[in-house]
Amino acid sequence: MLRRAFLTTSVIALASACSSNLFGSSSSPKPVMLRSYDIQTLRFGAIPDIAVSEQESYYPQADVVWRGDPRGPRVAQIGEMFQAAFDRNQSILNGTTPVDIQVTLVRFHGVTDLTRLTVGGVYNIIFDMTVFDARSGAIIEPPRRIEGDLNAPGGARGRALIERGQTQKVRVTDFLTGLLRQQLV
Repeated sequence: MLRRAFLTTSVIALASACSSNLFGSSSSPKPVMLRSYDIQTLRFGAIPDIAVSEQESYYPQADVVWRGDPRGPRVAQIGEMFQAAFDRNQSILNGTTPVDIQVTLVRFHGVTDLTRLTVGGVYNIIFDMTVFDARSGAIIEPPRRIEGDLNAPGGARGRALIERGQTQKVRVTDFLTGLLRQQLV
């Protein structure tokens, strides 16, 4: 009985850690300015030596944990989601100033299959974003840190989302679409 209580408490603590701000980082304030961006291109990359984990545990120690695609080049898979989110925003963000966006991935810590099937957790997504004038290449908005957290329900709630077509990839791409839009308007 004590062992079960300990295990349950440990799992809850791990899930709570996934949802807390472990690294003390938060989004940098968005500069106060008038924006009328016509987004042109997205340049996506990752910090050097970004650590990727395929470990199947509750909380792998790595910068990148992603299970929404088959095993493969995880940073490239994440880049595809950023590109899809960017593409969705192109028809909405069509103002007067053509801009290019540079996104540098710092952390993309999703949930493992083990976590998703049991307790759930949080997708913690951190990236640096720079906005450039597409004509001159001049920096309009210097690099700033963006952090977004998306709830990742587990167990029966997580399975119900998948049954409704809300896969990890669908949910995260939708979330990135909104997060990018919020930062660029």
